[in-house]
Amino acid sequence: MNQTEFLTLADRYLGGEMTAKERLEFESLCREDAEWNSQFLSHKEFVSDLRKHENRKEFIATLDQVVKNTSTEPIVLRMWRKLKINAVAAAAVAVISSLATLYLTGYFSTIRKTTTEYSALKREINNVKRNVNAHHNAIRNINSKENPAPTPLQFGATGFMLTKDGYVVTNFHVVSGADSIHLQNNKGEIYRAAVIHVDEEKDLAILHISDTSFSMSQNIPYTFKRQGLDLGEGIFTIGYPRDEAVYGEGYLSSSTGYSGDTTAYQISVPVNPGNSGGPVLDKQGNVIGIISGKQKGIDGAAFAIKTKALIETLNRIPKDSLKGNIVLSSKNSLSNLPRTEQIKKLQDFIYMVKVY
Repeated sequence: MNQTEFLTLADRYLGGEMTAKERLEFESLCREDAEWNSQFLSHKEFVSDLRKHENRKEFIATLDQVVKNTSTEPIVLRMWRKLKINAVAAAAVAVISSLATLYLTGYFSTIRKTTTEYSALKREINNVKRNVNAHHNAIRNINSKENPAPTPLQFGATGFMLTKDGYVVTNFHVVSGADSIHLQNNKGEIYRAAVIHVDEEKDLAILHISDTSFSMSQNIPYTFKRQGLDLGEGIFTIGYPRDEAVYGEGYLSSSTGYSGDTTAYQISVPVNPGNSGGPVLDKQGNVIGIISGKQKGIDGAAFAIKTKALIETLNRIPKDSLKGNIVLSSKNSLSNLPRTEQIKKLQDFIYMVKVY
């Protein structure tokens, strides 16, 4: 639970909006966790100050009305002038006290961190090795008039097949600014790919394998699920945070993504740089999303673009950009298989994306 969620619970508790069972659970949480209890007491004091301030405003408004209706009462006028000064001073103290409480509890720093700690998951491949080789070449050619061109920076991520005729999806942030893109399958075969369409807002890129040597005889074994999932539903993914496929599993932890993004899910799955663009599947083997990033400093807080957003992007691709139509698979051949067999069939359709 993050601080914002806890404060929401605290407001419900103080406002009497909880059921008896929820109140007992909340009180138990505060008793067992000293840090949450300290947060609650600070927040309670903050809310109390705000209520006092609101009561003063109502009292001042009442006095103001009395003054207007009883202009012949000099005592009331004197009271009004005195109370007005005191009310302004009290309001200022309440506001300053509230801001100080929020600052000391780290409320503002938490908000600031959550708006800057979204991490895209592309990875540098062999960067250290390339740098060492470049230094060795520079030393060998230090007296040469010709200097070799520097090795271009290389990034890696994941992509997976949309159709058997070569359409692949990955993230926009993976291919942005690329000079060339290559896709490597689990057998080590590498194919050149071209960007067909991008949706920067949804962080999606549609690629097409342009090599004439590419052929895919198998049908896509998974379907694309548009309906939402229930919280806690089991999910899994396969991607390339290393030079070989890595499996990860977890569960759906929120129906919205980073900062409440309704086009994405929050998932509790271990992911690392290189997982970007990888598929997220439910236990039947339906694709429910595409991994796009995670929140730094919070284990298990990863994000996946919903399949619904992918389909909306596919429907907006100009027809003259395509080689035929993109027709997604409507038959799932993974649903009745054990997980190990699902993974074996999936690996042929998931690629390492290498960007130069």
